[in-house]
Amino acid sequence: MARIFYSMAGEGRGHATRVRAIVESLRHEHEFSLFAPAAAFDILSDAYAGTEVRVSRIPGLLFHYTDRRLNYFQTLRHAAGYLWGLSDLVRRLEIAIRVESPDLVITDFEPALPRAAARCGVPFLSIDHQHFLVTSDLSALPRSLRIEAAMMAPVVNAYYRGQAETVVSSFYFPPLKRGCDDIVQTGVLLRPEVHEARPEWHSHLLVYLRRFADRPVLDTLHRCGREVLVYGLGNLPRDGNLTFRAINEQTFLEDLATCDALISNAGNQLVGEALYLGKPILAMPEAKNFEQFINAHFLREGGGGDWVPVDRFDDSSLRKFLIKTGEYRRAIPRERLNGLPDVLATIQRHLPQSATVRDVHSNPMQKVA
Repeated sequence: MARIFYSMAGEGRGHATRVRAIVESLRHEHEFSLFAPAAAFDILSDAYAGTEVRVSRIPGLLFHYTDRRLNYFQTLRHAAGYLWGLSDLVRRLEIAIRVESPDLVITDFEPALPRAAARCGVPFLSIDHQHFLVTSDLSALPRSLRIEAAMMAPVVNAYYRGQAETVVSSFYFPPLKRGCDDIVQTGVLLRPEVHEARPEWHSHLLVYLRRFADRPVLDTLHRCGREVLVYGLGNLPRDGNLTFRAINEQTFLEDLATCDALISNAGNQLVGEALYLGKPILAMPEAKNFEQFINAHFLREGGGGDWVPVDRFDDSSLRKFLIKTGEYRRAIPRERLNGLPDVLATIQRHLPQSATVRDVHSNPMQKVA
C-alpha cells in the first residue's frame, strides 16, 4: 500500500470530479490524503466522510464574479492575498510531507503542495486540464482566443514546474507542441457512476446554469416545447415545462444519462462526461472565461455539439441545435473519451514496487496546524 498526497484547485466541480475518479479507482489499494480548497473541499469531504480517505481544507485561488461575469479586479485582489500567504501554506504542507512520508504527490492545478513536495524531494505528477494551454498547438484557434491562450500559458507554467510527468485530461485532442511528445494526452476522467451508466434517450432536455440565469434564457426554454430539467438555480417551484432541481450528484447523473441533450456552460469535465454518454451539447461559455470559449470552439470542431454566447441564446439558436442532435450524436468519439485507464497506468509507473501498510487514521494537517 502506497501513501499518496493529492491536492487540487477548488473552482467549479471539475477538479474534484477528476480527483474522485482516481481515488475511487485506487483507494482500496492505496492510502490517500486530499488537500482541497473551497467547493472541492465541500464535495470531497462529504463524499469521503467516515472513510479512510482523509480530506483537509487549504486556501486556494478562485475566480470572482459580479453580475454573472468574471470580475478581474476582485479575482486579482483575492489572488494577491493568497500569494501573500503561500509561503506559510507551503511550509505547513512541507511539514506534513516530512511527518507522513508519502510515496507520491499528485496535483490537479494547485500550486502549494507540489512546491512542498519539491522541497522534500518527493516526486509529483501533474494531472489536470489547464496544462493544455502549455502543451497544445493552438494555432487553429481564432486569433482572439490564440492571444488569450498565449497570455495565460505563462500563468499555468508559473503554478509549478519539475513534475515527474504531465497528464492533460480533455474531451478534445489538439496536436501537441514540438518538444511535448512525452505529455500524456488523454480523455476525461470518469467517475465509476458515469462509466457504468447506461444511456437512454428520452425527450427531456437537461440544463445546467452555473452562473447565468438571465430571464431571456429561461423564457427561451419555456417556449421550446420540451420538458426541461434545470440545475444550478436551486429547488425552485415548477414553472410550466421547467422543473428546477437542487444539485445532487445521483439525480443529476440519472437525468444526464436519460436526457436527449445537455445545455450548459462549457466546463471541460461536464462536457466530457456528457459526450461519453452520447449526449449532444449546446454550450454557453461564461462571459470573459476564455478557457470555456476554447472548450466551446473544440466542441463545435469535434462535431458533438455547438455553442452560442449566452446573450444570443434564443428560439432560433435552440431550434437549430435540436434539429441536428442526431447528427451530433453520431459524431461523438465515445471510445476515446475515457481517459482513466491511461491516468491509472501513469500513476502506477511512479509508485514504488512495494510499500508497507501504514496507519491510515491520522490527519497530516492536524499534526502541523
